[in-house]
Amino acid sequence: MATALTLTACSLLAGATLVAPSATARARLMLATLIVSPIVLVVHLADASQLAALRDRPALAAAALLAGVAAVGLLTILFTRRPGAFPIAVVLTLPFRIPISVGDSTANLLLGLYLVVAAGALAWLLPRLRTGADEDGSAPAALEWVIAAVLVFYSVQSAYGLGSSAALENVVFFYIPFALLFVLLARSTWSERLAGRTLIVLVGLALALSAIGYVEFATRHIFLNPKVIASNQFSDYFRVNSVFFDPNIFGRFLVVVIVLLVAWICWQQRARNVAFAALAVSVLFGGLLITLSQSSFVALLAGLAVIGALRWSVRWTSAIVAAALIIGVVGFAVGSGALSGGRSAERATSGRAALVTGGGRLFIERPAQGWGSGSFSRQYRRSEDVSYERAASASHTIPITVAAEQGVIGLLAYLAFLVLAFSRVLRGARGAPWPEMQVGVAAAFTAVVVHTFIYAAFLEDPLTWVLLGVATALAGARAADGAEAAQR
Repeated sequence: MATALTLTACSLLAGATLVAPSATARARLMLATLIVSPIVLVVHLADASQLAALRDRPALAAAALLAGVAAVGLLTILFTRRPGAFPIAVVLTLPFRIPISVGDSTANLLLGLYLVVAAGALAWLLPRLRTGADEDGSAPAALEWVIAAVLVFYSVQSAYGLGSSAALENVVFFYIPFALLFVLLARSTWSERLAGRTLIVLVGLALALSAIGYVEFATRHIFLNPKVIASNQFSDYFRVNSVFFDPNIFGRFLVVVIVLLVAWICWQQRARNVAFAALAVSVLFGGLLITLSQSSFVALLAGLAVIGALRWSVRWTSAIVAAALIIGVVGFAVGSGALSGGRSAERATSGRAALVTGGGRLFIERPAQGWGSGSFSRQYRRSEDVSYERAASASHTIPITVAAEQGVIGLLAYLAFLVLAFSRVLRGARGAPWPEMQVGVAAAFTAVVVHTFIYAAFLEDPLTWVLLGVATALAGARAADGAEAAQR
């Protein structure tokens, strides 16, 4: 109960930051969130094995704290003087995670991204607290209210069930810092030049990470994640994950970059630019192939379909996608033997079929309130009587996980979030001032959502929040341009 109360308090602060009526109120709430959330995080990580050296050596702990404060301070100065550096710093820190073991679970913390978000928040809120500014753009819309509700519902529903620790990690490690990231990106000012620079940095980073993947594939040596290493040792295939801890998450990252780059190509006029971009896409697609991430291949097709629909024809794209889906589903079912059910279906879906059906049974048993936030893994093991190795932290199908953990309440909030999010990223994308950027963001967000239907991590992935934040900033810029044009 204490954990749920703590999480609810943190979520209320973050949610209020999203929907605050003025810049001054938002700045105060953001500052409070920056103070409270790290305290909760540090208390939760106090017993982590990786922090043993800091616990036993106070001088080293003090030095690490000073280094972190200094880094945040320097970044705050940089972002204050050059606001365009913030999104680029976000892009540069997106992939890099540090594994921290807490109890019987391991959380991969985006420490670099946390520092960037903290510095970006300070650079945004300090001038507003100093001047008392009350105007900084449009008022929060329905999407912001739904996001706030999702955060609060999730925290409240951690009060029951077996997943309070997992829920705490999701809220403090991911939801709250990423909600602040969304607020900052949504209120950032984008230009065609900044968008181009950010894309160049993102593509360069993806190419470097793909190079690491190629090295892994050539040497048959994985740098991170013992589970992937073990899987490669006992399988006929070899999967790479670069600096990510999961080939599927690496694949998702590559898909987002590929989709953004393809969207840029579709509006390019210069043959030389198209040639260089196409070469980069081919290298990134090669990196995607050696992840062997089936969910990423499906997500890529979904993202490309959105680009085709918005760039050329919705009708023809829909027809092609429908035909491809029918052919793909029938071919997969027949070729894999999934139609025979049982173990054939289990093998064909890499164990996902049992997780999905088991999650469905959990929802049916308790449809109203679910089994509690973060409880899927433990409740699934208890209900299905399976080993830890056969359970997972999620069902690999986000709607099933939400339904099992949070029941109808959480499922309705999740569906409302999807509807409003897609409304924001898709509205006006085709006729936008920089259609290659807006269409790219809409297609990339679609790819991420489709990926979560087949794999885990939705709100736990910063890509979701980054794409929504950028889409919100672009929507705000279009609204401001429209209002200015109407006054002329």
